[in-house]
Amino acid sequence: MMLPTASGALVDQIVTRLEQAILTGELAQGQKLSEQALSDRFGVSRGPLREAIRTLEGRHLVERTPFSGVRVVQLSLDDMEQLLSTREALEGMASRQAAENMTLHETRQLRACLVAFEDSFRREGVGGVFRAGSVDNDLHMLIVRGSRNRWLTDIICNELYPLLQICRFQSTTVTARTRQRIDAVHREHEAIIVAIERRDADAAETAMRTHLVASRIMLMAQLRGEAAATAEAGA
Repeated sequence: MMLPTASGALVDQIVTRLEQAILTGELAQGQKLSEQALSDRFGVSRGPLREAIRTLEGRHLVERTPFSGVRVVQLSLDDMEQLLSTREALEGMASRQAAENMTLHETRQLRACLVAFEDSFRREGVGGVFRAGSVDNDLHMLIVRGSRNRWLTDIICNELYPLLQICRFQSTTVTARTRQRIDAVHREHEAIIVAIERRDADAAETAMRTHLVASRIMLMAQLRGEAAATAEAGA
């Protein structure tokens, strides 16, 4: 499919398509990017393609190595834990500011997300885990944007979230523990929303941090378990 020819729009389109390919695992972690192959794939010249790659390099989704070229970022377990810990601090701050700045309409949107989150999981069972994850993203995005802090929003939404999505795609295993965690997530979301509705900034920050710490612990345990199983199978 040929992309638009306007320079700025063209680069943006290439960035979007490359980013999606990375976040969904179509372009695997550590995979070398071939300019010729990507140019042929998108039907574009190398100039705008290189600009798009530089944009993704700035977002840490690709890495340039001397004498090796450009590769999709390869996140280690330590990288993932650091990213998740960073999220705790930044979204804790965002929740504090959201409690001070969100409108009534926005808090009602949070309530709607909470209902949708529960419905997705209850009605669809394990298959609803992935739909619930999408609603979870929407809820967190609403809170971040509700902070009214454009710098914080830019860092979280444009730099942190894409890398976190790669972390999530590392593990697609749905277990009984995942189900239990989603039940807990619903209660944690409720605590965050109640604090924001009450304009209690301290409680909102604490509730968000508590929620994200629990999520980090579960995800990292799952990823480490899968990594150990893979290593054992390859031994």
